[in-house]
Amino acid sequence: MERWLWPSGGAWLLVAARALLQLLRADLRLGRPLLAALALLAALDWLCQRLLPPLAAIAVLAGAGWIALSCLARPPRLPVATRAVLITGCDSGFGKEAAKKLDAMGFMVLATVLDLDSPGALELRACCSPHLRLLQMDLSKPADISRALEFTKAHTTSTGLWGLVNNAGFNDVVADVELSPVATFRKCMEVNFFGTLQLTKGILPLLRHSRGRIVTLGSPAGDMPYPCLGAYGTSKAAVAMLMDIFSCELLPWGVKVSVIQPGCFKTESVKNVGNWEQRKQLLLAGLPQELLQAYGKDYIEHTHGQFLHSLSLALPDLSPVVDAIIDALLAAQPQRRYYPGHGVGLLYFIHYYLPEGLRRRFLQAFFISPCLPRALQPGNPGPTTPQDAAQDPDPNPGLSPTVTQ
Repeated sequence: MERWLWPSGGAWLLVAARALLQLLRADLRLGRPLLAALALLAALDWLCQRLLPPLAAIAVLAGAGWIALSCLARPPRLPVATRAVLITGCDSGFGKEAAKKLDAMGFMVLATVLDLDSPGALELRACCSPHLRLLQMDLSKPADISRALEFTKAHTTSTGLWGLVNNAGFNDVVADVELSPVATFRKCMEVNFFGTLQLTKGILPLLRHSRGRIVTLGSPAGDMPYPCLGAYGTSKAAVAMLMDIFSCELLPWGVKVSVIQPGCFKTESVKNVGNWEQRKQLLLAGLPQELLQAYGKDYIEHTHGQFLHSLSLALPDLSPVVDAIIDALLAAQPQRRYYPGHGVGLLYFIHYYLPEGLRRRFLQAFFISPCLPRALQPGNPGPTTPQDAAQDPDPNPGLSPTVTQ
């Protein structure tokens, strides 16, 4: 059989021109993924010339090229036009950067902040267009939410509201659940869940009318048991489930719902080491003496150090999360879940497919690996169980046991 002759000379120019036209039409993301795909296609081309007959080689290369273009091409997006979007938590981090980017794209941005005179609010006033509107809102205060709803309705009478970005969140403790104040759990639920619920419910008439979008910033801590993030993680798990329910219930109305589960990025709250140190000191000061003796100050200091080390590895570039927010707002078919950040895909693969023991050890190695509490360390008396009490009678039966509340 004759060896297949591939295009040469002028024919290669025609093939290259057609390929370039396809690349431009596909609106591909330029970067390492595209270069890697082109390298793999070149290697496949070389193999096909030597191993396959002409028709089979054409079929293989065409299929591989189509798959590569489908994976790398940007999904079709809707025009910005006069769309308006409400973003919460724009004092810093993802909210502030998303507000700046969406304003530059031509959106009418309504941005809520905790403090109208905060550095983030002043930065937004200075660098954004006059179309951006700032509003003070605390998600733990129903009156603030009601005022934000009226503000949004008043400023979107002509354009309608296209999107709601639930970005604001709260967490002020990193500790075992037993060491975390119940008030912290309530505060996290108040802001991350109930505040988000009240705002989203109030804004739904506008979103149903525009057949718009709901985008919510979640956390992998809401999907898997991150050590020492019990209060934050449970509130994020609740809001993720809420958004899944909204996604089903709002489908007939044409409202699309997305949840973004970012990895660890270097936002202002992550960079503020002094703030985390202060919270650790408040935790130590408020611990009951019994818990402090059982766990020990060294245990809490070790946990705090591990947490700060994980924060030092945070990604400084916030653009992957901002890009996910934009895609969720403008993609013709947005994803239900976005996972921006290095290693997040691997994290979820391990969580869903590996045994429970490996999952737990990986999370401890990846985030916080606590040491043994003081009461469990060699040489220290361990906790007494009811079985131990039954086997070891009280050596002083005449003395009443001390009950600790």
